[in-house]
Amino acid sequence: MNSEDLFQRSKLVVPGGVHSPVRSFSSVGGTPIFFKEANGAYLTSVEGKHYIDYCLSFGPLLFGHRHPEIQEVVEDTVRKAWSFGACEPYSLELAEFITERIPWVEKIRFVNSGTEAVMSALRVARAATGRNKILKFDGCYHGHLDQLLVKSGSGLAGLSSSDSKGIGPEIIQNTLVLPLDDESKLEELFQREGSNIACLAIEPLPANYGLLPQRIEFLKKCRELTTKYGVLLLFDEVISGFRVSFQGMAGITGIEPDLVCYGKIIGGGFPVGAYAGKREYMDLVAPSGPVYQAGTLSANPIGMRAGLKTLTKAWTENPYPNLEKATKQLTDGILNLLSQSGDSNWEAVNFGSLFWLKGKTEKAIRTISEIPNTHKSNFATLFHKLLKQGVYLAPSGYEVGFLSSAHTKEIIDLTLEKTKQALQG
Repeated sequence: MNSEDLFQRSKLVVPGGVHSPVRSFSSVGGTPIFFKEANGAYLTSVEGKHYIDYCLSFGPLLFGHRHPEIQEVVEDTVRKAWSFGACEPYSLELAEFITERIPWVEKIRFVNSGTEAVMSALRVARAATGRNKILKFDGCYHGHLDQLLVKSGSGLAGLSSSDSKGIGPEIIQNTLVLPLDDESKLEELFQREGSNIACLAIEPLPANYGLLPQRIEFLKKCRELTTKYGVLLLFDEVISGFRVSFQGMAGITGIEPDLVCYGKIIGGGFPVGAYAGKREYMDLVAPSGPVYQAGTLSANPIGMRAGLKTLTKAWTENPYPNLEKATKQLTDGILNLLSQSGDSNWEAVNFGSLFWLKGKTEKAIRTISEIPNTHKSNFATLFHKLLKQGVYLAPSGYEVGFLSSAHTKEIIDLTLEKTKQALQG
């Protein structure tokens, strides 16, 4: 059994051979690796080769694959129940744990994915305001729901065009799109459309099209204008929530959103999402209010208990400073080796335990239009050099990398040794 054969078989029965597009290696070229096992900081392919993993399932694994304490909880839960479709104590325990520690989360509803969380939160915002328009930003990804899978048109927040076939213009006619990092365009739009906008949705740390940390002034302007015009501010913290700090970017910036969406870490590696926020808005959700949302497998006990164990460890152990330090050691080491090999045109964008390797630019990149045209091809070359040596990055130059507490100093040192070998090859 090998990855090439499995991929060919998979393409016969699965669109593109994958269940999520970035897994196909279409951005970097080549055949995707099929993995059969994962443990700590490592993945094991079907061929039996070990890879140091810096993709980490795109972010959920704060403590690495199959952390023993979390695995123990998962195994205990599986012996008790797989799914109830009824009330149970496990989601209550997780909800209480979160609401007691994050002031702007007064109530929370668990769903099965980040996409579902954002979709539901927008429905709440429209019901709360009686308005229909949604504002998003080019370079922020909020899942594959129709209304937000759009990019900006040629004019200022003009007609939006879909990023996907199968989405009719009537579905996105109420979606407004602006570039990131531009307060003047933001103010101009609110002057024209503020009374029609239900919700401003933003990743406070955009991390789906490269890593694009925003200026605090821009994020504060989003809060200022939404408050002024009665628009709900939605922070999409599916990636950053519990990853950059326990309270996410809202905690780091001190900017309290009206609604917030979580995913990834909140389920401890299992399919869990959540939307949450102030009581006055969350009480609009059925059965308390008129906003309908339901899910057969919502608050699945395995994800609830894995999530609670993960968040409990995050709260009590505070791994964030060490993860930030380890991430910088890794990227500094890689950049130094690239420079020694004669390629000094690289730099890293780091934020907490997230990192993004990219070509050097004169100033910090905050919008997708500033990403160098050569980035995709340059990253693909580096990706395959590292892959050959057993270092696995996310297979796209526009995805970010992650570290976990399983990435010890010894593993980082080994990664740098493998990187040195890759660049000498």
